Amino acid sequence: MYAHPCIGYTIRRSRYLNVTNRCTLRCTFCPKFNGSWSVRGYDLRLHEEPGVEALLDAAGDPARYDEIVFCGFGEPSLRLYTVLEAGAELRRRGARVRLNTDGLANLVHGRDVTPDLEETVDAVSISLNAQDAATSCRHCRPPVPGAFPALIDFAVRVREFVPNVTLTAIDGLEGVSIPACRALAEQLGVGFRRRVLDQVG
Repeated sequence: MYAHPCIGYTIRRSRYLNVTNRCTLRCTFCPKFNGSWSVRGYDLRLHEEPGVEALLDAAGDPARYDEIVFCGFGEPSLRLYTVLEAGAELRRRGARVRLNTDGLANLVHGRDVTPDLEETVDAVSISLNAQDAATSCRHCRPPVPGAFPALIDFAVRVREFVPNVTLTAIDGLEGVSIPACRALAEQLGVGFRRRVLDQVG
């Protein structure tokens, strides 16, 4: 295992930045709610949230990686302004920047934040996780109503500002239809990627 704090970690040719352990959702399938904070041998439990300089230091030389990804065991958009500042600087340094998100940033921040991402990230990956609100609520357990339509609205809005938007869903969750999730992504005019239950990273 790696020593705390693990702010940056590498999987294949991507460098991931562990921004926060806080999250908008309490997904039943998230390893941290099942006693594990480990991804590929990296322990992602944070004792404190890293600032912009710590994130930039953890990113290292962007030329070494295909992309820099804001991710970790938490929702990066909860620290939106830190992500925006770090992402903009990483792009200035030549990085391709991706944001992994649950798509609830507009709901959480009470405004449309998608224009802010235009100069900050090159790609957004949104955890759709289910084809409808009922199935999503069962597995993702949002604390406030309206999470699923807020995610869909975010996906539609962010495609106007970010060139590469992808919805993801986990194959293996009860009641989740991967073909239906893929069809929804196509309907929204964004990409789709199938993930597999219990295969993290």
